[in-house]
Amino acid sequence: MVGLRAIITAGMPGSGKEEFLLSIKPLGLPFVRMGDAVRHHKATQGSKLSTGEYAQKEREIHGDDIWAIRTLELLGDGVTVIDGCRSDAEVAAFKRELGDGLKVFAIHSDPETRYRRLVSRAREDAPLDRDDFNVRDGREMSWGLAKVIALADVMIVNDRGLEDFHRLCLEAVKEVIDR
Repeated sequence: MVGLRAIITAGMPGSGKEEFLLSIKPLGLPFVRMGDAVRHHKATQGSKLSTGEYAQKEREIHGDDIWAIRTLELLGDGVTVIDGCRSDAEVAAFKRELGDGLKVFAIHSDPETRYRRLVSRAREDAPLDRDDFNVRDGREMSWGLAKVIALADVMIVNDRGLEDFHRLCLEAVKEVIDR
């Protein structure tokens, strides 16, 4: 049996994936953000598209698993946390490479909470309004993110205070690593 090689996080934008990473920092696990891979690749190409539009264009050209394939190239030895998986095609690509050495963690928060979080963090891809938020959610869902969340190995609901959420995340990851 292959040992654990990667923990993938999946969740709708604003669900708490970044807080998940902060919560498990004491474990010293390296991590790779799939969104950073998209933003970096977009910058090297000089694209004027939004990050989401660019990610979609690359999927149309190279296949739905392109971001997983590009992320796999960044894995080192030991367990790596891969943040931001968006599709069942990406999970399939990770499973082809990692087999049983992969665990998928889904982070869930309600839409209203996610909207407030996205607006408050004011990144370049923050929604301009509710319609923009709904379009982004629709795009993410069209990639198969809902299926990834539904079929995850571990589901963590981020509906309590930050301290509780951090504790839940740390406990869940420790349990998976210790198996």
